[in-house]
Parts: sequence; structure tokens; C-alpha cells
Amino acid sequence: MSNSEDSQQYISDILVKEEDEASGDESDKQDHGIMLREQDRFLPICNIIKIMKVPVPQNGKIAKDARECIQECVSEFISFISSEAIERSVAENRKTVNGDDLLVAFSNLGFDNYVEPLSIYLQKYRESNKSDRNLFLDTNFIQNEDSATTNDNVKQ
Repeated sequence: MSNSEDSQQYISDILVKEEDEASGDESDKQDHGIMLREQDRFLPICNIIKIMKVPVPQNGKIAKDARECIQECVSEFISFISSEAIERSVAENRKTVNGDDLLVAFSNLGFDNYVEPLSIYLQKYRESNKSDRNLFLDTNFIQNEDSATTNDNVKQ
């Protein structure tokens, strides 16, 4: 499935979930297949643990309930921001959520302190991708020239 299809499926799941919550009927939730497994709702715990271990001293430990709590909170936060960004892209009749949608979502939800550093990061990321793409194209061009030169030498 492509990213746009994933986004569309996510949006339709959210809309169905909102309708179910509005009706308050518990049996409807199961009929629509909204019941998500825990591994589908949360980020992988191993990724969470890696990030959590960074500030902890080498001999320090992190309790299992603390890891699970952070896993839930981080996953919920990402869903919260993502759903706001998705709403913006849908309102503008776009199927793809981009970095600018996320920045607007952060701002709309009151996370203004994050907007400036994230916009700087996004700008640097885009510049890096652009230079990587140019490097890739230059490398392919050089390789194509070399193979054309080799083919000319073989023909002679």
C-alpha cells in the first residue's frame, strides 16, 4: 500500500471511530473492525527503550511500567499531532501529509515552542535531501559518461 492509501485508510478509520464514539454503541465498534492490537497502536518498545537509555547512567535501570507508560504517551502524542496534520491535508484536498502540515499542527495544538526548531530542522533536512539527490544524479551522469567512453574505446 502506498503512503496516500495508508493516510486514506487512517482517515477513514478515524472518521468511523468518531462516529462510533458519538453514537456510544460499543457493539458498533467491533462491527467496524476498529479494535486495534496493542502492537498496532504503539511504537515498538525497543525503540522507546533506546531513546530512554540515552540520559540514564550506564548502571541505571528503567522500570517496565515506566517504559510502557512512555510508550503509550509517545504513541498518543504522535497520533494527536498526526491526526491534526491529516485533517489539514484533507481540508486542502491533498492525500499526502507533509512537514508543513505537521508544523501547522504543532502550532494549532499549542506546541509553539517546537515550531521554530522543527522548521529549522525541516529546512536543513530538505537541503540535505536536495544535495544528496544532486550527488546521486552527478554520480549517475559520470558513470554513464564512463561507460559511453568505454563503449567507444571497444568499438575502435
